[in-house]
Amino acid sequence: MQKVNKNVVLAVLSLASLLFLLFQLYYYKFHLSQKHVVRKFLGLISSHNIPVYLIDPLILGLIDKDIEQIRSSSDGPSPECKYFCAPRDFTTFALLDKAWKHEVGLFRNAEKIGFQWLKVLNKDPRLDGMDDLSGTEIPLHYIFKLASHAIHLVVFYERNGNFLWHGPLRLKQHVDRKCVPFRKLDFGRYPGAYEKPELLLVSIDDLKVQIPKNPSSFLEEMSHSKFLECRYREARAFFQLYPDDASIDAVEFRKRAKSLLHLAALTLNNLGVKFWLSSGTCLGWYRQCSVIPYSKDVDLGIFIRDYKADIIPAFQKAGLPLKHKFGKVEDSLELSFQGDDDVKLDIFFFYEEDDHIWNGGTQAKSGKKFKYLFPKFTLCWTEFVELKVRVPCETLQYVEANYGPDWRTPVKTWDWKNSPSNVQYNGVWPVDEWDEVIQIY
Repeated sequence: MQKVNKNVVLAVLSLASLLFLLFQLYYYKFHLSQKHVVRKFLGLISSHNIPVYLIDPLILGLIDKDIEQIRSSSDGPSPECKYFCAPRDFTTFALLDKAWKHEVGLFRNAEKIGFQWLKVLNKDPRLDGMDDLSGTEIPLHYIFKLASHAIHLVVFYERNGNFLWHGPLRLKQHVDRKCVPFRKLDFGRYPGAYEKPELLLVSIDDLKVQIPKNPSSFLEEMSHSKFLECRYREARAFFQLYPDDASIDAVEFRKRAKSLLHLAALTLNNLGVKFWLSSGTCLGWYRQCSVIPYSKDVDLGIFIRDYKADIIPAFQKAGLPLKHKFGKVEDSLELSFQGDDDVKLDIFFFYEEDDHIWNGGTQAKSGKKFKYLFPKFTLCWTEFVELKVRVPCETLQYVEANYGPDWRTPVKTWDWKNSPSNVQYNGVWPVDEWDEVIQIY
């Protein structure tokens, strides 16, 4: 009986050892091939002097945990494959469009060393405008595949707002969708906007590669990078119905509004305060890709959670005196600053509830309070008057809440207490609070 037990134990141990050995062989082969593909790709682009940098979120996340050690480490051999051996079907790199000349030789050499490659084109939005809806196509993404691993190369372009932009990945009908798990790619589901990153050359897993100097900041940017284009086609249709005001007063107002918006963005960005285009300024961007000339002000929104006491002194230091302050941080806060030539900057603070978001309004002479209700929304980036700025991602719902179903029709006479579709009476401020909640300068 004892002899049988020993045989069983030996058999089990032998089987377990064999399975473990097979697992090790598979694991080693898979990860060796993955790192091997990355190494061959880096060698390929290096031979063509094409500067790329790593933007793969999984690998950057691993690097970020060890960033201080990586920065201080020597270029000696790594004892283990820690970063490029994380199980992935693909690895993602970025390329600045202006950094290379789209050399045909790159793709010929890629094929010679065994790569299959795919180029994804789409229209260049930088050439779109009111007078010319461009049909020019530009490369947005490249896929280089070798064996079972793929390199996703995302092409970034500079925009007028001094930021980087990448386009969506939209495949043509004839493309084989099984060659790469496109739905799993980290970039390409939507366009994205990023600041220009400072890069750092590091040695990881015996490979030299450039990465964003601050990986955690890049990863945070990535999570809020969705970009919306201005709707030039719809804007052109709008101006066919309602010709643009090209008067001297309108042109001058747009210049002043642009200057004021740039100054406001600089001030709030320096404070680290997130904001978005709101009210008439948002309507102008969404409806006509321009500042509404008869609006006479610039409107911004800020979540009350992002309020900072430094906002008022920062704007005053920037040369914008406080015109009025209504409400308080706990309820219906609203700030207005005086720009040049009677152009105001209005900042509305938004309060989040379980099923909606609202901002408040105050009538100075009566102390009456008003509330403007919006459906819940998230924030996206756009380019407006040569500025990278946020707008509600759900822009149509946001605009319709404020201006109703007829938002496409210009309305030059606007009563902020009665005209908005989403306005509600919200009581009256207690008289003993007026000195705090109604301040006019």
